Amino acid sequence: MVHAGTALIDPYPIFEKISLASGMRVADLGCGRTGHFVFPASRVVGETGIVYAVEIVKNILDSIKSRIRSEGYHNVQTIWSDIELVGKTPVPAASLHACFLVNVLFLVADKGGALAEAARLVEPGGLVVVVDWARRLGPLGPPPEKMVSPEAIIALAKQASLELTEKLSPGEYHYCLIFKKK
Repeated sequence: MVHAGTALIDPYPIFEKISLASGMRVADLGCGRTGHFVFPASRVVGETGIVYAVEIVKNILDSIKSRIRSEGYHNVQTIWSDIELVGKTPVPAASLHACFLVNVLFLVADKGGALAEAARLVEPGGLVVVVDWARRLGPLGPPPEKMVSPEAIIALAKQASLELTEKLSPGEYHYCLIFKKK
C-alpha cells in the first residue's frame, strides 16, 4: 500500500530531478515518523548506497527502526540529532551526495542552523533539497504564521554557501528548492 503522503508529495520526481542513483549517500534531516523520503530513497540508492534517517524525537526514530527491521531496509541508519546545531549530526562532513529537509524548516527555531548543518554534510557540488509547505490543506500543514517563504530559505541558504539551482512545485501545497553546495 502506498503511503497516503505521496498524494501530497511524491518523492520520486524529486529524486529524478536530482539524479539520485544507486550507490549514493543521502540524509533526511528531520525524517519524521513515516520516513516519507527515507524508504523511497533507500530503494533508489540500493544496497551500495546509504540513507541516514536523522531525527530529534526518539520515539519517531523507534518507528523508523521498527520499519527498517520489519521490511528489511539494510541501507538505512537512524541517527538521533538536533539538526539546528552545526556539527552535531554524527555523519562525516562533506560525505553525502544529497541532504533532504522535507516539511521540517517551519518546525525549527534556527532555520539557518539547519541549512548550515545540511551544507556541512554534503560534499562540494552536493545538493540540499528543501521541500516545505506553500499553503495549508484543511487541517494539514502549519498555521500561516509558521510557514517559511521560499525567499526566506533562499536568503538563509546563501549564508550557508548554498546556491539555488532550481525551484519546483512538487504539488499544490508545497514548494521544492534545490541548492548546490559551492
